[in-house]
Amino acid sequence: MAIIKPIIAILVVLALSAGIILAGNQGSLTVTGFPLFALCASVGFLLHWVAFVPAFLFQTEHYFDLTGSVSYIAAVFLAATFHPALDDRGILLCVLIAIWAARLGSFLFIRVKRAGQDRRFTEIKKRFFRFLFTWTLGGAWVFITMAAGLAAISSTTQRPLGVLAILGLILWLAGFVIEVMADSQKTKFRRDPANADSFISTGLWYYSRHPNYFGEIVLWLGVALIALPVLSGWQYVTLISPLFVTLLLTRVSGIPLLEASAEKRWGSDPAYQSYVASTSVLIPLPRK
Repeated sequence: MAIIKPIIAILVVLALSAGIILAGNQGSLTVTGFPLFALCASVGFLLHWVAFVPAFLFQTEHYFDLTGSVSYIAAVFLAATFHPALDDRGILLCVLIAIWAARLGSFLFIRVKRAGQDRRFTEIKKRFFRFLFTWTLGGAWVFITMAAGLAAISSTTQRPLGVLAILGLILWLAGFVIEVMADSQKTKFRRDPANADSFISTGLWYYSRHPNYFGEIVLWLGVALIALPVLSGWQYVTLISPLFVTLLLTRVSGIPLLEASAEKRWGSDPAYQSYVASTSVLIPLPRK
């Protein structure tokens, strides 16, 4: 049963991804007979599966987030390279996705190197199929997160940038700034030895317990808005991207894990209890 569950989970992830790929293929340019959207979608899975082999052999999770970052950049690079006439929307989406991926990937890679480990993988990396599922999920995370952007980049439909693109760019910029500021503030806080056993409640963290995740959700909503005007038919399925990011961060691997860890460390601390009771879990808001 311990082996069957991760295998079933892998098949479910692949089936879900395949459905989104089929939807996104509609209206996609073709390269040597294959939809460009599907080719770009496969990049994340292939790179994660290749990276899984040495990761399992050497029992290391250090390159998991970096592999994700490289996958994003490789996918948009492939799209830009094989698109015969990439328009302003496509270029904008490629640049925004690549900037975000390079920044976050390098940030997470440096963080795990400094920490020496990522505690999320302590037990998982010892089990072949559980670890394989995690890397497969990483490939799906890359693809589904930017599915709307990829659908627009690879689409045969091209339209001038308009109001939605401007609004989307504003959202992306706002989300990116919030995410970078939140990560920077927490990194600076953690570097101070005096804060070794403390939780952060200053800066953006005064208004939200997870402002970095809020920023990430907002920027991917911006990408979806930029992509929206050139989507049609089944391509609208790719708009699952910002919803997927939101569900992943708020219900699966983001907030739930961090909240449980924080509760374990500081749950008996009255100051932490007060912080949780008065501070929004995600959206930055004034204290209660």
